[in-house]
Amino acid sequence: MKLQKILSRFLKLHRKEIDLSLDRINNLCEKLEIHKKFLDHKIKVISVIGTNGKNSTIQACYSILKEAGIKCNVYTSPHIQKINERFVFNNEQLKDDELASLFEKVEKINDNKPITFFEILTACFFYKAVQYPNNLNLIEAGLFHRFDATNILKNNLASIITSISKDHLDWLPKNERTIDRIIFEKTSNLLNSNIIIAKQYPLSTMEIIKKTIHNNQSHKYYFNEDFSFSTGENEFFYYEDKFGGLKLPKPNILGHFQQENISTAIATLRVLDLGIENHHIKKGIQKIDNIARLQKIESGKLKNLVKDNLFLISGDHNEDGARVLNEYLKSLDCKKHIIIGMMRNKDHKKFISYFKDIASITTVDIKNQPNAISGTELKEKFKNVSDISYKESIEDAIKSINLDQGDLLLITGSFYLCSEVLDLN
Repeated sequence: MKLQKILSRFLKLHRKEIDLSLDRINNLCEKLEIHKKFLDHKIKVISVIGTNGKNSTIQACYSILKEAGIKCNVYTSPHIQKINERFVFNNEQLKDDELASLFEKVEKINDNKPITFFEILTACFFYKAVQYPNNLNLIEAGLFHRFDATNILKNNLASIITSISKDHLDWLPKNERTIDRIIFEKTSNLLNSNIIIAKQYPLSTMEIIKKTIHNNQSHKYYFNEDFSFSTGENEFFYYEDKFGGLKLPKPNILGHFQQENISTAIATLRVLDLGIENHHIKKGIQKIDNIARLQKIESGKLKNLVKDNLFLISGDHNEDGARVLNEYLKSLDCKKHIIIGMMRNKDHKKFISYFKDIASITTVDIKNQPNAISGTELKEKFKNVSDISYKESIEDAIKSINLDQGDLLLITGSFYLCSEVLDLN
């Protein structure tokens, strides 16, 4: 309860949910002496920037690093169920009382000055991270990077660029809602260190990234030039870079695209020469925690409704996310059913256009989210899709679907919807 009261106060500090600027976060961090402490302690940071795959790449890095006995602090967003998910220190999520104490300290120093919710959370993470000067910090950028609250660092070990695609276009000027502008916002202001660039789709995106970071003096490592992977037979996939090749077991997370994220993580850790050995990588990729990213639901109230059928949730909400989801679905020889809810500011028609050969689609409302599009409106936007229906709730939607033995049920379209599934289950 105490933690929720503090978070409610944070939400009232600034009238805008997002306000792209570094002034407020820099002012607060100056009061907290974060810049000085980060530089004095030479805090080790890996920043992760992109549109899709940021969290998965971080979780892959984190799992491998833990296997190697390396202590980490991890900052990610959004959280799925609890705000604590965003605050990992010394390989452990902060408990409620610890998090409340941290928030109160920073809140007092901020002294009611205007600052966005994400900005003050970011300042809280940095303030706590200084207490662990020997730990490796894995930090996920927010909306964009150039004016993102995480972009206040003066040095880091590496910047990872994951897959970049069109998303959050409403935060850009109407005449500049292009992939070129998105790439500029995400990559033009990276620190000089090491830059690892993941596989991009389409290939033209990689060329734009290359042009944007051309003058950056960092060492650059590109997918398919400096590292690569291929899927092998049986339960293995193959990774290769200048240090040699690795025959790796299939990871514990679903989807061919996750091998892309894992390969990017491996490339980063090998480049940095952190003492990671092959057996750390092999064990680490089989222990990745990846909530709401093609997560398999194996028990619970909703799972009981799905019975023995495969039940997955995935918070994908943009066209690139839809593309990789459909690639995974195509690899399965079964009937597929989708329950979908989305936020209003997404390209709904583009998202649904990627899904082919789907047995049924059911739209739903996302509870307690005023920025969500209603399920009825979403159904209307999907009117050209066959076998589509609307149900008010997730539970009603599941009950309405005629699931035959061996079918797949996927719930997708928003992390908020996935959070609701996990809470209900």
